[in-house]
Amino acid sequence: MMHAALLLSSLVAFFATAVSSTALTYKLAAHEKSCFFTSVEQRGPKVAFYFAVQSGGSFDIDYEVVGPGEKVIMDGTKERQADFVFTANDVGEYRFCFNNEMSTFAEKIIDFEIAVENEESRAKIPSKQGTPPEQTSVLEESILKLSSQLSTINRNQKYFRTRENRNFSTVRSTERRIFNFSIIEGCMMITMAGLQVFIVRFFFQGARKGYV
Repeated sequence: MMHAALLLSSLVAFFATAVSSTALTYKLAAHEKSCFFTSVEQRGPKVAFYFAVQSGGSFDIDYEVVGPGEKVIMDGTKERQADFVFTANDVGEYRFCFNNEMSTFAEKIIDFEIAVENEESRAKIPSKQGTPPEQTSVLEESILKLSSQLSTINRNQKYFRTRENRNFSTVRSTERRIFNFSIIEGCMMITMAGLQVFIVRFFFQGARKGYV
């Protein structure tokens, strides 16, 4: 039992170190372009790139992923969110850029995550002496299932957070429009009342001049 617990803890620690990731929230000002970087030291790892615009304007942004040698891997314009996984075939620095130059005044808040995962390192699972291969295989399968389920939960949380932020922004925009419409309606009512008083006074003044 003690060997199983030690093996489980070592597997968890190994899977935690097999993946390097960066999750950030960034406020991108109008007419701003900002880039973030990650380095790949060997060929073959999987690079996961996720982003979602949480607020600002129409919730859209331009993005670009550039690899070593200024090779454009992927790009897009006016995207609200994206989730990609690609294989890093070249060693070097990868650049992930967000471009808000098309916006005249609206700043954007972006949640994004960059993760680099080496599948070859993951395949070499450490084992304890005296542990049966069958038990190691079962623990590996359990860890992979837990990792997959945690990844699914994490993505669902990101999705619901994005939906909540966008719905809240829509509610605030609707409240602002209702408030502005109420002010305009009130000004129009006051103007109409003033015009009615002016017209009535004009008719009465004209009638008095006719009698005189």
